[in-house]
Amino acid sequence: MQTRNPILDEFAKLTTGAMGLAQAAGEEAKTAFRAQADRFAAEMDLVRRDELDALKAEVAALRAEVATLKAAKTPRKGTSTAAVPPQDAAG
Repeated sequence: MQTRNPILDEFAKLTTGAMGLAQAAGEEAKTAFRAQADRFAAEMDLVRRDELDALKAEVAALRAEVATLKAAKTPRKGTSTAAVPPQDAAG
């Protein structure tokens, strides 16, 4: 036969309530911290990840274009006009 002890029942209710309160306080602290971090990030004017990735892709494309233009600009061997001696007026 099991007896009910009112002191233990009250203690169980008290600890259950304390755990619920602690969990709610933890969630509230987490929400407040996240809001503060979002506010801080907004004030710092930071870029978002997708904007950074788009910028990286654009820079890579521009670097490839610059490399192509440099390759087209450099004279190829045998096509330089500096290697041909100038002709005399007498010919």
